[in-house]
Amino acid sequence: MQAEDAGLVERYLEHVRVEKRLAQRTVELYALDLQKLLENAQTAAVPLLRVQNAHVRRWVAQMHGGGRSGRGIALILSGWRGFYAWLGREGRVTSNPVQDVRAPKVAKPLPKALSVDDAVQFAEFSEDEADPWLEARDAAIVELLYGCGLRVGELVGLDAQASGSAKGWIDLQAGEAHVLGKGSKRRTVPVGRKAIASLRHWLDLRGGGLKGEQPALFVGRHGSRLSAQAIWQRLKQRSLKAGLATPVHPHMLRHSFASHVLQSSGDLRAVQELLGHANIGTTQVYTRLDFQHLAKAYDAAHPRAKRK
Repeated sequence: MQAEDAGLVERYLEHVRVEKRLAQRTVELYALDLQKLLENAQTAAVPLLRVQNAHVRRWVAQMHGGGRSGRGIALILSGWRGFYAWLGREGRVTSNPVQDVRAPKVAKPLPKALSVDDAVQFAEFSEDEADPWLEARDAAIVELLYGCGLRVGELVGLDAQASGSAKGWIDLQAGEAHVLGKGSKRRTVPVGRKAIASLRHWLDLRGGGLKGEQPALFVGRHGSRLSAQAIWQRLKQRSLKAGLATPVHPHMLRHSFASHVLQSSGDLRAVQELLGHANIGTTQVYTRLDFQHLAKAYDAAHPRAKRK
């Protein structure tokens, strides 16, 4: 059995090397994947030609239980699937036992969020020697992104005042931001005292640096509406000048907003409304961020958590 199985693997590797003309490194990776298949089949005392769907699922569970990542398992399954597809074309098997088997889902990485101290440091940073016009604009951008949890697309769509054509606008009197979010859904979010103060300061200076009329709330020196890319660049530069270890981008401020509101309130539904998430499942990722914060506090403070 072992000799026949090894022969089938060798024939397949020759096929992909000569007929499919795959790169040598790719062939080597296929060989490693199929060696794993051979080992599993030998342990289960089943010939490769008689491997069933249940065998493959058991081996996937074993790999996952052994710590192999979902991405790594997916690559192995791809190699096995190609091998059995070739056996099918050769008339050696009637069905592909790997066809409907999928690797475990890869865990989504947690969104990056600033600590409360870093977020406050960034929001309060002021560059003394900077152009006052640019400094006022960038400070207002930071306050809105962190203070309201806006998406960068929602921010760049804001106009200085409400109008029939405005996608979004700020109502300073009411302390509200009216934004157009994903799926063309409108929502209203509160604007905090610090953000309102920054916006008033920016609006006082904004007109003095413009050429012509421009409805956009945030503009460049030439009067055109700021792009999302320009805001990414300005935040990155500002975070480095502020002394933060990690370059800040707009979505990081949105994540920080959500995480910090949840830490303080514990109200997941409120955070969902503030972020404009259609599904609360999208918002639940911030409960994991909140747990990380609590776990760190526990490890640092509880006498039974400290390790010698």
